[in-house]
Amino acid sequence: MPTSLDYVSTGTPMGANLIADGATFRVWAPNAEGVYILGDFNGRAKGEGSLLNKVDNGHWVGFVRGVKDRDRYIFHVDGKGSSGPKRDPYARELQSPFPADCIIRRSDFPWHKTGFVTPRFPDFVLYQLHVGTYFTPNLPRKGGTFLDVARKIPHLKDLGVTAIQLLPIQEFQTSFSLGYNGTDYFSPEMDFAVRDEDLAPYVDEVNGMLDAWGLRRYRVDDLRGEMNQLKALIDLCHVHGLAIILDVVYNHAGGDFGDQSLWFFDRQPTDGGPWNSLYFSDEGHAGGQVFDFGKPEVRDFLIQNAKFFLDEYRVDGFRYDQVSVIDHEGAPHGWKFCQDLTSTLNHHRPSAIDKAEYWGVNPYVVKPPSEGGAGFDTTLTDGLRIAIRDVIKEASQPDERPLDMTGLARSLWPDGFAEQWRFVQGPENHDIVYRDREPRVAKLGDFNNPRSWYGRSRARVATGISLTAPGIPMLFMGQEFLEDKQWADDFENHADLLLYWAGVDSGDRQMLDHIRFTRELLGLRWRQPALRGDGFRTVYAHDQDRVLAFHRWIPGEGHDVIVVVHLSTFNRFDYRIGFPGGGSWSEVFNSDVYENWVNPNVVGNGGRVLAEPSPMHGFDFSASLVLPANSVLVFAR
Repeated sequence: MPTSLDYVSTGTPMGANLIADGATFRVWAPNAEGVYILGDFNGRAKGEGSLLNKVDNGHWVGFVRGVKDRDRYIFHVDGKGSSGPKRDPYARELQSPFPADCIIRRSDFPWHKTGFVTPRFPDFVLYQLHVGTYFTPNLPRKGGTFLDVARKIPHLKDLGVTAIQLLPIQEFQTSFSLGYNGTDYFSPEMDFAVRDEDLAPYVDEVNGMLDAWGLRRYRVDDLRGEMNQLKALIDLCHVHGLAIILDVVYNHAGGDFGDQSLWFFDRQPTDGGPWNSLYFSDEGHAGGQVFDFGKPEVRDFLIQNAKFFLDEYRVDGFRYDQVSVIDHEGAPHGWKFCQDLTSTLNHHRPSAIDKAEYWGVNPYVVKPPSEGGAGFDTTLTDGLRIAIRDVIKEASQPDERPLDMTGLARSLWPDGFAEQWRFVQGPENHDIVYRDREPRVAKLGDFNNPRSWYGRSRARVATGISLTAPGIPMLFMGQEFLEDKQWADDFENHADLLLYWAGVDSGDRQMLDHIRFTRELLGLRWRQPALRGDGFRTVYAHDQDRVLAFHRWIPGEGHDVIVVVHLSTFNRFDYRIGFPGGGSWSEVFNSDVYENWVNPNVVGNGGRVLAEPSPMHGFDFSASLVLPANSVLVFAR
C-alpha cells in the first residue's frame, strides 16, 4: 500500500511538516508517473510503502510515522523523461555538502520577546550587505556567515541605520555568488552557516550581546544549522532595534540548477524545451530561467515563500529583484502576479515593507492594484545616484569647471511619486560597485588618491546628499568607513576586494572620522523630522558656483530645514541663499567639522546665521552664508 493518508487533508501544507508521531509530505508533480519519499525513517527504500498518493491538481501526498526533527529525506520522481532524486522545493534546510538531502525541521527557535516594531516606512535607512564577504574573520578556511554579520550588529546599531538589507540568502548551487542564482527557495545558503564543531565561540560572543540587554542566553543546540543561525541574526537585530530585509529573486531561478533541483521537477523529457520544466517558462534571464507566472501553483509557490519568511523568520520586508523582468519577460501574467503577491502580503503583514527593483523607473509599481499599480510600497530609483556620481566625478577633474547642479536638483524627487518614501536612493549599491564596474564614491572623488582631502570631502558630500535628500536612503557596506575598493563575491580570487575592517579595528583616523560623520548625520535625521517628511523644494542651483540648496519640511507642521551643498575646492564667503523664515537659524550640521575631527581649521557659520527680510529664491528672507569647500551644511530653527 502507498503511504498513509492519516492527517492529510486539502489544507495539508506543501513540503515536509511534522505532525503527531510523524510527518506529512506534499509535492506538486502533475506529470510524474510516481513520487516516492525516501529518508532516515524508512531506510530510503523505494517501493510501494514509500509511494505518495496522487490527488487532485497534480499533487502527491502522504503521512509517514516515525519521522523526527532533523531527519533527512528526499523525493524520488519517476517521469516520462528520467527517474531519480529531487529535493523538496519547500525544504527548510539542506544537508551539507551540496547537493544532498533535505532536512525536516521543527519551528522551535527560542525567539526573544523584545517588543520590536518594524519602522514606519519614512523612517527606513537601509544598509545593504553580502553575508559571505561582509565580515570574514575565518579566511581562507571559510567566508562570512550569518553569525559573522551578527557580530557587527553593534557597529550598525551605533551607526544609526534602521534596517539591514541582505543580498539573497536562499541556497545557490555555486561556491560563490551574489545570490541571484538561487535554486532552493525555502532553505538558507549552507555556506553562510557555521559548522557545529565551530559554534561554541560564536555562541559565547552573541550571548555577550544578550547579557548586555539582560536577555536569556542561547544554548549551542539553539544555533545548529543555517536555519537557526539566520533566525539568530534576525533575533539579535530585533534585540538591537534593527529591521531585516531579505532580497528575493522571484523573476528567475538558477543558472546551475543541477539534476536534483526544481528544474524539470516532474522529470519530463528535457528535449521538449524549457516549457517542459514545470516551474518555468521558455524565457531566460541572467543565465537562469524565468518563472511561469501563468500557473497558479508557481504563483502560490513564490507567494508562500514570502509568507514563510515573514512568519517563520520574522523578517521585516523584502527587496524584490528585477520586477521589470517579472513584468516584461513574465508577460502576460507577471504584473498580475505582482498584484497578487503584494495584496496578499499587505493583508498578511501590512507593516512589512515591499521594495521593488524596476528598470526603467515606473511609478505605477508603487500604486495600489485598484489603480492599476503593482502594489509595492517603494521602489529603487537611479536618477539621484547617477546625478551624485556624475557631479562627484566631474568635480574631481583638475579645474573648476561648472557642474550639473541643476540636473542634480531635478533628480532629487523623481517624477510620478506622491510621497518621498516611495523611492529608494543612494550613491552606491552591489551592482554599481561590483568588481570591474564603477568606482566607489571615494575613488570617484579622487581616482589617484581616494584618501586625499579631495576624496574624503567629496565622499562626505555624496553620502550627505543621500542622507538629507527625499527618499529612503541606502548605504552599501563599507560606505560608512570610506571604503574605496570595489567588491566581489569570490573572496578566494579577490581577497584584495574585501572590506578593510582592519583599518577600523586599528583606529585608522580617516575611517573613524567618516564613521562619525555618517553616524552624526544619521542622528540628525532623527532630530530633524523634516528630513523624513514629504515637504520638498529646490531653493537654488548654480552650475558655475557648484552650489545647490533645497528645503525640507513636514507639510502642515513646518520643522523647516535648509540643506546647502557646495562642491568647489575653495571656500565661499557672503554667499546669500533664500530662507523660508526670518530670524536666527542654527547651523545644525557642517561636514567640514569631520575633516580630522574635530577640525581645528573648520570653516563655517559659527553655529548660527541670521535670515533677514531680503527676498530671494522665492522666499521673503535670505541669509549670508559661509560655504566651506566640498561641504554639506544643514540649517534648522
